[in-house]
Amino acid sequence: RRRLRPPGALRAMPRRGAPRVDRMARPRMRPSDAFLALWPAAVLIGLGVAGFLGLLDWVVEQEDLFRLDEPLVEWLAAHRTPTLTTILTVVTTVFGPVVLPIIVAAIALVWWRVTKSWWHPMLLVGAMVLSTTLTVVLKAVVGRARPGEDFMSVPGFETSGSFPSGHTIGASTLVLVLGYLLWHEDADASWRLTAWAVLSFAIIGIVAVSRMYLGYHFLTDVLAGACVGVAVLGVVVGIERWRDLSLERRDPPERLLTFAEADAQEAAVMGQEGGDAPGGDDASAEPLPWAAQNVDSSDGDERPSSE
Repeated sequence: RRRLRPPGALRAMPRRGAPRVDRMARPRMRPSDAFLALWPAAVLIGLGVAGFLGLLDWVVEQEDLFRLDEPLVEWLAAHRTPTLTTILTVVTTVFGPVVLPIIVAAIALVWWRVTKSWWHPMLLVGAMVLSTTLTVVLKAVVGRARPGEDFMSVPGFETSGSFPSGHTIGASTLVLVLGYLLWHEDADASWRLTAWAVLSFAIIGIVAVSRMYLGYHFLTDVLAGACVGVAVLGVVVGIERWRDLSLERRDPPERLLTFAEADAQEAAVMGQEGGDAPGGDDASAEPLPWAAQNVDSSDGDERPSSE
């Protein structure tokens, strides 16, 4: 007769040599864990801030790239064509303060409906809000005048501060953060990282050129805007990687048991089984219902031997 396994007993162990796993205990947060999670974010933020401050210093001191600002705007204004002006006007409108928020809201809504998760859409919207706030604050603090109205495609159309370029900040934040979050969902797809980098440089470059071509910003303005976008990306990367670390600590990954641990676990199971019936198989142990039926039916079918 077969014995019932006592409640709470472990199921049969896998054969020797088979992979065995165990849930790791939740580890304590170590400084090295935090460093490994946050160093990419720190690098991005550092690069963005350093680039912005360096460009601001050139503008204040009127040196280095500052000397190219007005000559470049003058040259672009002198070489405008109706077709190119129309195309770049559309580009600058799409990434402007009216259309861009609508695009971001639509992307976040569709993303949430498709994935049924609010985290990444919320992170994208939060990044755009942060970039907009930085745009308003930095323009007010720096207070740089825009190029002369003679160079603007529509004179007097934009009157806010010139440094940094808000359109470039918005475009760089959108493509960098959106691309990173999409890549983060499938980090093994290396082609996504390459495509994201190429597409991001292309879009940011087109928007930056459109702002200078239409006479609304200088070269240093758009470069500073891209630096702000990189810094905002660093903030998003830090939040996302810190969340990943928190989730990993909350639900640690499984690990393979060592042979010693597996042998100890198997010995514990065998000892628990042996403790249930010290004399081996106990004839008085309650059989499984289906086993009892099979035994009864087999007993009834048995016939004495002719011998």
